[in-house]
Amino acid sequence: MRRNAVRLFLAGLVALAAVLTGLGAPAQAAVPDSPAVTYTNPIAEKRADPHIYKHTDGYYYFTATVPEYDRIVLRRATTIQGLSTAQEVTIWTKHSSGVMGAHIWAPEIHFIDGKWYVYFAAGSTSDVWAIRMYVLEGSGANPLTAAWTEKGQIKTAWESFSLDSTTFVVNGVRYLAWAQRNPSEDNNTSLFIAKLANPWTIQGTPAEISQPTLSWETVGFKVNEGPALIQHGGKVFLTYSASATDANYCLGMLTASATADLTDPAAWTKGSQPVFKTNASTSQYGPGHNSFTVSEDGKSDILVYHDRSYKDITGDPLNDPNRRTRVQKVYWKADGTPDFGIPVADGVTPQRFSSYNYADRFIRHWEYRARIEANVSPLADSQFRVVTGLAGTGTVSLESANFPGYYLRHKNFEVWLEKTDGTSTFASDASFYRRAGLADSAGISYESYNYAGRYIRHYDYLLYVQTPSTATDKGDATFYAQ
Repeated sequence: MRRNAVRLFLAGLVALAAVLTGLGAPAQAAVPDSPAVTYTNPIAEKRADPHIYKHTDGYYYFTATVPEYDRIVLRRATTIQGLSTAQEVTIWTKHSSGVMGAHIWAPEIHFIDGKWYVYFAAGSTSDVWAIRMYVLEGSGANPLTAAWTEKGQIKTAWESFSLDSTTFVVNGVRYLAWAQRNPSEDNNTSLFIAKLANPWTIQGTPAEISQPTLSWETVGFKVNEGPALIQHGGKVFLTYSASATDANYCLGMLTASATADLTDPAAWTKGSQPVFKTNASTSQYGPGHNSFTVSEDGKSDILVYHDRSYKDITGDPLNDPNRRTRVQKVYWKADGTPDFGIPVADGVTPQRFSSYNYADRFIRHWEYRARIEANVSPLADSQFRVVTGLAGTGTVSLESANFPGYYLRHKNFEVWLEKTDGTSTFASDASFYRRAGLADSAGISYESYNYAGRYIRHYDYLLYVQTPSTATDKGDATFYAQ
């Protein structure tokens, strides 16, 4: 008995030492449920307040505010990227006089009970700031060719500035959320929610669920607007836009249980910090007025938003036409909350790379050293753009999402994140051949361009370029794109 106990104790020590030194062979990680998807930004120039809806017919439908503020347009394509070049159709034009005659803003398209609906805001020719919410109804399979009927104004508790209506179903109940000026408050707009009796009629008394009180919600203007809802893991997350529509524009977020009565203000918890904001390093300014859609394979949630590529604006930001529609993948933290990261640089969107044998660990940079780690914060430390290799065609380089111009490169066979110096040595050290995963062909392995047979692999959680020989080595050199 004593000998068996000693053997078990020694075996445990050996196993522990193997894990600590990277010599063990952890169980293989499953192929991720949400594989990588990439897009090239921007999706559309001069299109603000974007809304992309994926329908059951296999098409994505896209609408947005046009800078002339005079019409509602639609595009459709079978891919998100395809919306960039899809034909755009004007489905409705502002009235020549009276209500719905000015400031046509923030359209959204939805399919409800067999019909198409477009929600939008509009002013009047007699008062362009008398902004109210309106609904169009369309019949037929294709909304680009549908006959549209005006269902009129969405009536709320007050006749006051109101806009940015959005609709969604949670736990079998259809809601409307929007932004409106509460006459009893000293701000521009707060957020409201109500149940719907039909797509254009509120049921019951609207509930106010957020007002701009935090410092980042009140820069330039005191604003909560542009609500958008996403559901995940039994919770609902309502993002919204705050502050003026310049570089200070940003996203905040409210959280509630999917089983709650969402018209109860107590059901909502408000985050104390913005969840998405300007990032000068990627040249993205004033990200906001978002919506959500899903990837073509249905396995990834996609954030849709607008921003500008520059900070300084001459005059009123509302007169600057250059807000662009952009998209990027939403990631989910271990606690079930969304992580939007940063607005990524123009061009191809980045990916994350999880370890084949440590499913919760991702390649990331930390003080410029490359390693694998779980629960990475900030998210962008673990995001890399796969671009044409600095050494030329046939290779790829991995560019940091939050440090554009910095690449993973090997130095003394250690992998570091460094800024390119333009030399051929750096280009060679930062270029790799993308191979099928050495431990799983569904994964990826990266072979060094200038040291054939050496691959990026982790050892003691740090990254090196080494020659894998054992099954463990090959597992350490295999990653999944997410």
